[in-house]
Amino acid sequence: MIKIDSYEYYYNPEDGKYYIRKRKNSTNSLKKLKDKLNKSKDKKDRKDKTSKGNKGNRSEDAANKGNKSRDKADATNKTNKSRDRAHTANETNKSQDRANTVNEVNQFHGRADTVNETNKLDGKMSKVDITDHSLYRMSIKNNHNHPIKVSIVMPTYNKYHQTSLSLYGLSKQTFSHAEYEVILVDDASSDNTSDILKEVDVPFKFKYIQMKQNKGRSSVRNIGINHAEGDLLIFLDGEMLAPPSFIENHYKHHMHESNLVVTGAMHYEGVYTFIMPDYNEDQVAHLKELVGRDPEYRRLYENYEQTKQHSNVPCPLVTKEDIDTNRFQRLSFPNRYFLNSGLKHFGERLEGFTLPYIAFLSGNVSVRKANLKKSGLFDETFVGYGAEDWELGYRLYKNGVQFVLDPSTVAYHQEHGISKRKVKEQWGNHYRFVKKHPNIDVLILSLEWKELPFMHIHQTLVEYNELEERFPDEYNELKHAFRTMLFRIIEYLNNGQPVTKLYDLPEGSEERIKIHQQFETLRPRGFDYLASSFEQIYYL
Repeated sequence: MIKIDSYEYYYNPEDGKYYIRKRKNSTNSLKKLKDKLNKSKDKKDRKDKTSKGNKGNRSEDAANKGNKSRDKADATNKTNKSRDRAHTANETNKSQDRANTVNEVNQFHGRADTVNETNKLDGKMSKVDITDHSLYRMSIKNNHNHPIKVSIVMPTYNKYHQTSLSLYGLSKQTFSHAEYEVILVDDASSDNTSDILKEVDVPFKFKYIQMKQNKGRSSVRNIGINHAEGDLLIFLDGEMLAPPSFIENHYKHHMHESNLVVTGAMHYEGVYTFIMPDYNEDQVAHLKELVGRDPEYRRLYENYEQTKQHSNVPCPLVTKEDIDTNRFQRLSFPNRYFLNSGLKHFGERLEGFTLPYIAFLSGNVSVRKANLKKSGLFDETFVGYGAEDWELGYRLYKNGVQFVLDPSTVAYHQEHGISKRKVKEQWGNHYRFVKKHPNIDVLILSLEWKELPFMHIHQTLVEYNELEERFPDEYNELKHAFRTMLFRIIEYLNNGQPVTKLYDLPEGSEERIKIHQQFETLRPRGFDYLASSFEQIYYL
């Protein structure tokens, strides 16, 4: 939305016309505008009187003045266009088409100033619209008014090399380039990520948002959502390499149904596109195995091995041509972690699965914007790695959204070094999750710490719910103890405490005796998974 009080009229005596330009800081904009208009009018009147006295003929003066204005019009317009009018004219033309989006963002982040820049790219002049907010600076390439159907929101932080390849993959989509946009939100990277705006030549509308301070995954995704024009949002991590049919395969599910979450993240594929100096030992060993599939990749790796002591920068393995020909897949590998845990038995729509919200993995997932407005955006108290996507997925699940797994929406995660901070951040965010939703279908995820398969966790929850239904007034002490222990697992991990004695009761206490008696009847009544899970954490 253009703020009218940010602009002022001014009079050009050479052509007798009024123009608009950006107002300098002023404490009394209306008064200054009126004084300026009156001053210009007085000046014009004095000039007219002087001309009349000198030439004695008012009509002749007007004619001469008109001719003079016409002679100078082109030169004046050219001068004023770049200096005074380009910014305002551009904003005025766009304000009607983008009013809703800009207004929403201004309300969310405060006042913003917009300017135009022209960058030189591969010998061509590429126009970039720039909006400067208090929290970030947004630059838009290929700005147009064609309706956007899909908005891809990509957060990134210090992943310059991988993100460049990701954007190239997105430029090769079979989906109409005019109908999708990519919103790259750079969370104040300290590497060369800011160069991407000048380097990439993409066919889609590209919004590059550069944060002025690091805000975290939830916050930057929410900023991307608020700038999204599409009805359908795809969340994609900045290092995800998308095949050509990626957008099309996500979009087809949402064409006829409005209440879906579609994920390809549970059919995870990894790929080594660069040799990163911070790979751990397992990653290095894995990469050595994969490069043996291709002589050229093996040669590149061997060259790196010979010179790596002199270099601390990533060494490229995969080129754009490799993406075009799918040759990069020789360095890819599947990780069927979730599916190997038994989820494949529930089908594409996870029918009967008690924990469908774990499919909301923000590295590769799509959902309609309307569903997010109903359930709320990402919780910005989740800072760092982990659980912020499951927490949002849980709210969507509670609002009745259907979860869909589709292997055709898979994307390739470009491997990078693993930060040692991730483990602590993960438990901290998981602790926030269970405190916010201390329900059994969230607490039950604590069993993942015991490395129990999701199939086992699912069956435990099924049996717990059955126990509640069949025996609502029995097993009260055991139910309470089970929920308390599940919460304490995450609490202790977050605090760095040993996970032992989760429900330590004195020998011979009445509660302890009741729990033991109730536990002894679980298996005879058919609650085998629940008994197994309870036993594994009660005796820690």
